[in-house]
Amino acid sequence: MTGIVEKPHYSETSSNNSYATRPNDISVLSVVDFADCDQCSRYPNRWSKIRKHISAPAAEFMGAFILCLLGCGGNCQANLFVNRNVPASPAGNFVTSNLSWAVGLSLGVWISANYSGGHVNPAVTIAFATVRGFPWKKVPIYLLAQLLGALCGAGVAYATYFHAISIVEGGSDIRTIAVTGRLFGTYAADYLPPVSAFFAEFIGSAMLITGIFMATDKKNGPAPPGVVPVAIFFIILGISSALGMDTGAALNPARDLGPRILTAMVGYGSAVFNFRNQYWLWCPILGPIFGMLIAAFFYDAMLYEGSESITNEPSEEAERHHLHSCTRCNNPRGVLETV
Repeated sequence: MTGIVEKPHYSETSSNNSYATRPNDISVLSVVDFADCDQCSRYPNRWSKIRKHISAPAAEFMGAFILCLLGCGGNCQANLFVNRNVPASPAGNFVTSNLSWAVGLSLGVWISANYSGGHVNPAVTIAFATVRGFPWKKVPIYLLAQLLGALCGAGVAYATYFHAISIVEGGSDIRTIAVTGRLFGTYAADYLPPVSAFFAEFIGSAMLITGIFMATDKKNGPAPPGVVPVAIFFIILGISSALGMDTGAALNPARDLGPRILTAMVGYGSAVFNFRNQYWLWCPILGPIFGMLIAAFFYDAMLYEGSESITNEPSEEAERHHLHSCTRCNNPRGVLETV
């Protein structure tokens, strides 16, 4: 491949116990770390160059996939096996369901953090783009990857529990929201008015982005590698355990919309979108987005001092003062420099 300079490799000969340079002998080529050589191409092959451009959305896809696979799977195990017609080992419960979502998000962030930032949530991506300078041009592909990952993750969970769902529903051609549809998408409790449902998602999502900012704020102590996903585990476990009863704590537009689209595709029909006058839009999508935006602004305005925040952008007066101070420091005697 053009642009790649092959390093010389050394092999021990059996004749004289000395080392001979054999740069073109393919039989003795070893693994080469191109990152160690300034003269080598950054891309050892064509796929590595393609991967460089798709790794971020691929990481978001994988993170959302893991989240919904484990989360929806946990919901199914905690609820389907309560039915006496489904023989199984001891069923799960509310606690195991919350643990599944917490582990799913933690692993999703873990697998994607070093490649995409570990958003795994459209509301998080929008909040970072609005408040922390994340490039807006990357937002659409991130949101699409998160949605597709959530859809596919929920699809695998549905396929895994397909027969149990059919038994509980009473047939493979019967699918209802009240019985099993709630295991995938989120639906507000019957007693909850629309304003309270929106507020539940708003406040839960605000707590989530606050926890994320708190865990990544250097002022709180630089987090060692691998600790942030563990912190996310406890944050989501606390939120879902304390605030999850009313709406199921979506906290993530992709986590709700992806599985909801899946249920519409596999037989639950348009009812998943018509529930409570398009509940899917104003509660699990707009609720998390507005909750995270307002909480992100509040955190940065009150606490955060990092330069990437829009609340810390220097004013014109500060820029002039900085320029004047730097000029004096670089030229203390006031000598006019000529070129």
